[in-house]
Amino acid sequence: MLLGVLQMEALSSNKLSSRKRRKEGSNGDTEEGSAPVKIPRCTVGLSQPAPFADEIETPHTQPYCRVSIEEARKGTPPHRPVRVYADGIFDLFHSGHARALMQAKDLFPNTHLIVGVCNDDLTHKFKGFTVMSEDERYDAVSHCRYVDEIVRNAPWTLTPEFLAKHRIDFVAHDDIPYSSAGSDDVYKHIKEAGMFAPTQRTEGISTSDIITRIVRDYDVYVRRNLQRGYTAKELNVSFINEKKYHLQERVDKVKKKVKDVEERSKEFVQKVEEKSIDLIQKWEEKSREFIGNFLQMFGPEGALKHMLKEGKGRMLQAISPRQSPDSSPTRERSPSPSFRLPFFTKSSPPSSPRASAARAYNISEDEEEDD
Repeated sequence: MLLGVLQMEALSSNKLSSRKRRKEGSNGDTEEGSAPVKIPRCTVGLSQPAPFADEIETPHTQPYCRVSIEEARKGTPPHRPVRVYADGIFDLFHSGHARALMQAKDLFPNTHLIVGVCNDDLTHKFKGFTVMSEDERYDAVSHCRYVDEIVRNAPWTLTPEFLAKHRIDFVAHDDIPYSSAGSDDVYKHIKEAGMFAPTQRTEGISTSDIITRIVRDYDVYVRRNLQRGYTAKELNVSFINEKKYHLQERVDKVKKKVKDVEERSKEFVQKVEEKSIDLIQKWEEKSREFIGNFLQMFGPEGALKHMLKEGKGRMLQAISPRQSPDSSPTRERSPSPSFRLPFFTKSSPPSSPRASAARAYNISEDEEEDD
C-alpha cells in the first residue's frame, strides 16, 4: 500500500515537472514540438485523512538518530523513512499550500511528511487574525494527500526537544528569511544545523491575496451572501446598507435585462439584414431575368416586332385584290357629258320665239330616237 502511494507521488511529481518544462520555454511560452507527457492511470487507495501525532502509537525501541542528507537522497529502507517536518498556519488552505507540501513530500525517495499547524493563540499573537479556526485548519490539512501525520498546537519556534520528540530529520520551508517573534529568521538555527530543506513558493496565490480579493470586492460578496439567504446581522451589515445592496441588486437585474434585450435586438437586426441582403440579391437576379425577357419580346429586334411585321404582311395580302389578266375584254366607258357653268358661258342675245320653239322640237325628236 505504501509503495503504491509512493509510486503515485513520484508520477505526480514527474507530471508537475513536465508541465513546468512545457510552460517555461525560452520566452516563457510552450516549446514547439513538445508533446504532453502521459502517465498510467492509477487509483490511489487513500480513503482516510492523515492521523494526528498525539493519536498514533509510536513504540520507539531505538534512540533518535538523524539521517544524513546523503543517506536520505540515496534512499532509506522502507521501515526507516526520512521524517520531514513542515509547519505553517494554513489559513484558507489553497493550492499554494498543497504545492509546498508536495515539494516537501518529494524531497527524498522515501519520505514521511509531518505537518505542524499552529493554534489560534500563537497565530493571533505573532501573525494576525485568521479566517478559519484552528480546528478547521487542522481538518483542512489532514485531507491533503501528501500529509502523513499532523502535529496540532505546533510551536512557533522549533526547539531541540520538539525535534527529538517527533524524531525529525529535516525541516522543509521556503528559503525566504521568516522574521517573527523578535528574530530575523526563525529557521536560522535549523539552517545552521544542516536540517533545512528549501522549497519554492507558488507565485500568484496566498492567503493574503485571497483576503485582498474579498476586501476589494466587499460589496459584491455581501450582495452574493444576501442573495443566498444570509441575514444582515450575520454579515454585520447595517439596515441602510442592506437596503442599498438590495436596491443595487434590483438595478443590476434591470441592467442585465436591458443588456439581454439589446443583444437580442442586435441579433434580430443582424438576421433581418442578412435576410434583406439575400432578398435584394434574389430580386436583382429576377429583375435581370425579367428585363432580358422583356427586351427579347419587346425590343427593337424582339419577337413582337417580327410577329407584327408578319401579321401585317398577311393582312395586306388578305385585303388587296388580285390583278385581272391582260386578255380580258375591257369595256369602254362613254365620255361623261360636259357641263358648263352658266357664269362661265358667254351670254347670247335673246332669240326669237320662233327659233326657241324650233330648238325645243329638235330636242324632243332626239329623245324619241334614243328611246
